Amino acid sequence: MDPEVLLRHKLINALQSLLMLGGMAGILALLGWLLGGTDLMIWTLALALLLFLLTPGISSRLVLRLYGARPLAVAETPQLHALVAELSRRAGLQHRPTLYYVPSRIVNAFAVGRRDDAAVAVTDGLLRLLDLRELAGVLAHEISHIRHNDMWVMGLADMMSRTASLLSLFGQLLLFINLPLLLLGKVHVSWLAILVLIFAPTLIALLQLALSRTREFDADLGAVQLTGDPQGLASALAKLERQRRGWLGRILLPGRREPEPSLLRTHPATEERIRRLLELSPPSVETLPLGYFSLPDSLPQVIRRPRWRISGLWH
Repeated sequence: MDPEVLLRHKLINALQSLLMLGGMAGILALLGWLLGGTDLMIWTLALALLLFLLTPGISSRLVLRLYGARPLAVAETPQLHALVAELSRRAGLQHRPTLYYVPSRIVNAFAVGRRDDAAVAVTDGLLRLLDLRELAGVLAHEISHIRHNDMWVMGLADMMSRTASLLSLFGQLLLFINLPLLLLGKVHVSWLAILVLIFAPTLIALLQLALSRTREFDADLGAVQLTGDPQGLASALAKLERQRRGWLGRILLPGRREPEPSLLRTHPATEERIRRLLELSPPSVETLPLGYFSLPDSLPQVIRRPRWRISGLWH
């Protein structure tokens, strides 16, 4: 991979992440300043950071339990465990992520936990759709998330978003309580302050979504650094996109685009991710130990359709 191209991608992704986190912190500080001046602004930022550091967050094991996931034994999928071990070594992780299996037809993979206690979950649908080369790209993408500590970054963004929502609600409640005084002209509140109180949570939520998309681009780049195979991940993304649209949609609506605006997506457009990947030339790294991959008899194909669960998850 061209070092200049790699450096440019890394700098752009890092700068975008810093700007979005800074924007979220700025909106949060503005809310605190509007409600209580400089002192409350400082206390607001300090409280958000303190809550994030003291709150243990949702246990990764709880998330996996909600998905009905179970650990994959080495004897069941030795090729996948060998890939995770090699990718973890290349990523410089001291603790290898635990590999979990989710019995769902949904095609998905995700990482949970901290860098020193992480897990990577793969669904039955993913294992049956992709070959070993494509699975290597997907696993490298998730391990890259762990390497970059993206779960921590997104947790910080989520805490800022929750704090802003709480402050906004408190500010709107104060406005409602003081509504008689406002109507009598005894209390003056600027329209700018009212607009900030109303729209601050929405603005932070949009920045949070944009941050998520940037971290996905960075994980794609990190995956290529680990595997040396941008085409493998690009092929996996193309398959995932075709599977998501379904065969009927590809026949009847071949040119259909995403119905939701790009600002409201947690992931970048697949076409853009593939385009960026194919622009990268493979770096000079050791070839991954790939071979023939087949699922063991202990993982029978999941027949039931995905459905909404009381936990709010869909699998």
